[in-house]
Amino acid sequence: MEKLFHSVILFVLFLGLLFHGGIATYMKSQDGSEEWGYVQVRPKAHMFWWLYRSPYRVENPSKPWPIILWLQGGPGASGVGVGNFEEFGPLDTLLKPRNSTWLKKADLLFVDNPVGTGYSFVEEDGLFVKTDVQAATDLTTLLIKIFNRDKKLQKSPLFIMAESYGGKYAVTLALSVFKAIKEKRLNLILGGVALGNSWISPEDYVFSWGPLLKDVSRIDENGLQKSNSIALKIKQQLKDGKFNEATTSWGELENVISSSSNDVDFYNFLLDSGSVSATLSAMEPELFREISKKRYSNYLSSKRVRSSTPGLTGDLAELLDGPIKKKLRIVPKNVTWGEQSNNVFAALSTDFMKPRINEVDELLANGVNVTVYSGQVDLICATKGTEAWIRKLKWKELQTFLGKERTPLYCGSDRETKAFYRSYKNLHFYWILKAGHFVPTDQPCVALDMVGAITGSPAAEK
Repeated sequence: MEKLFHSVILFVLFLGLLFHGGIATYMKSQDGSEEWGYVQVRPKAHMFWWLYRSPYRVENPSKPWPIILWLQGGPGASGVGVGNFEEFGPLDTLLKPRNSTWLKKADLLFVDNPVGTGYSFVEEDGLFVKTDVQAATDLTTLLIKIFNRDKKLQKSPLFIMAESYGGKYAVTLALSVFKAIKEKRLNLILGGVALGNSWISPEDYVFSWGPLLKDVSRIDENGLQKSNSIALKIKQQLKDGKFNEATTSWGELENVISSSSNDVDFYNFLLDSGSVSATLSAMEPELFREISKKRYSNYLSSKRVRSSTPGLTGDLAELLDGPIKKKLRIVPKNVTWGEQSNNVFAALSTDFMKPRINEVDELLANGVNVTVYSGQVDLICATKGTEAWIRKLKWKELQTFLGKERTPLYCGSDRETKAFYRSYKNLHFYWILKAGHFVPTDQPCVALDMVGAITGSPAAEK
């Protein structure tokens, strides 16, 4: 483990270095524990990936060691940055070992998706993806490039796991991967999909905000009436196919929720956001995206322990543009981590409010394992909304699933209830208690156990 953890700050001897159009596309650490690179998924559109091979790997012929592909939300949030350093990668934002890293259960593949996110970039503005399906096509191209050349990777089942808007990417990608495998264009084993606090049905989420906050005394009747009124407007806009207008109304609703609740944190409704003004009514609609990004980053920032090491502050952007960019060696000098993320969101504004319930149904019908997990105190993708879209599934086994009793879950010797679990055939649901939007950060122990169960990791009992 020491070698893996210290590799971020030590000079690394590289075994592989390829170039495409002047851009270095592939590198590998001396001990083979890490690989990273760029794939040109379309001309002038470059996607960055980073693979960690687990030092905890258990060889079991009857139970192959799994790989987790992690997809962050946003749109425009970086998996290489947020998921990796702020949630469950081997190192935290202070480059210190993380005891709850998911490497204990699987290899980890982080991707800055779509192009324009994190270290990924486009050379022309017209190349940002405009739909979730386009994002899935790019990701499938990346997976073909990575997996088809590596027979060792092909032996490990791939689990597509996601958070927030990443869940919409995950289900569209899983269908694309399923098709590519069937057509023999992609050599991998699809283990399943896991949707963490995922934006699968925006309509159900915006209708959940007002009633949920009223029930926990965070807004009053006036706030509830205002929020329900905008939610109804969004419902009609979606019905009429006015998706851009619905995205603007989503921003308007967030504004009303913030004002009515004295700035509740959208990622944990028990907290105040603490940094965003409650007087937003004069702002232009496009600024709502900036406000949402600030809420996203500030919630995670509140979880950090400050560093006593000179030069390390725990700031994610400083880390990714400093020590990590230096370590990776292949990020072009003119690329700043996350500089194109606003463009990513803007390009997807039409798709942002579109549901992906039908894609979940299709996966279930094709026998793909689908896991849904939800943090109890999340607001943006509240459990109330998640349960609502699950009830809309047309899956033939749904009623049997809904009738199953839940099983309480614990962690280690601690007998405090940490979660509840329900499962039937290939649909599985975890209710994670005392967790907000970022389950791996808020409940690392139960999240790690859950990952072991989802992937069937040989290390699940360790």
